[in-house]
Amino acid sequence: MGQITLDKNSRKYHVELLTIIGEVEGHESASSQSKTTKYEHVLPKLALVEDDEDVDGLLILLNTVGGDVEAGLAIAEMIASLSIPTVSLVLGGSHSIGVPMAVSADYSFVVPSATMVIHPVRSSGMFIGVAQTYRNMEKIQDRITGFIASHSRTSQKRLEELMLDTTQLVKDVGTMLEGREAVEEGLIDEVGGMKEALAKLYELIDLQKADKKM
Repeated sequence: MGQITLDKNSRKYHVELLTIIGEVEGHESASSQSKTTKYEHVLPKLALVEDDEDVDGLLILLNTVGGDVEAGLAIAEMIASLSIPTVSLVLGGSHSIGVPMAVSADYSFVVPSATMVIHPVRSSGMFIGVAQTYRNMEKIQDRITGFIASHSRTSQKRLEELMLDTTQLVKDVGTMLEGREAVEEGLIDEVGGMKEALAKLYELIDLQKADKKM
């Protein structure tokens, strides 16, 4: 399931690797032809990472089209609540609910060729066309933008502007940001790849261990 321990480094740190690939699958199973990340696999993994005293840090690799909002937010909140250092790296793309997961780490990277798509919340299945339904969708969207804003350098107002842009996506409302643009907008901390992500994670682990000794 793309979850291994990286422990061959010179510092002998134990770094857990978590990959979030394809569609984030929630309470309903996706098509058998779809590449998915199942949140019922990820949440226990994150709980084990927090409970294991031998784990020094967590590296999250993302290449996701998004998926279930509740499942994605649950994973993002779990990552954000970990006591160990965390670093995320966006490869390929981190779209839709992938954005909160990308920014949930202590520090985030994106490769230059990656993309991040920000768009309004959608509904799957039956949609009841009444005012209460619209307000509920607004609340869900506020939860997402509020989380992103609190874990990045962008504002909730700016996120809403990007979500409602009608000039970029041919068949949809929203914004597609390439790697450097995501950094310029304050979503992601830095452009970089695996080398930079691991170096930053080791740096954060060093700082945490130094603080514990004081």
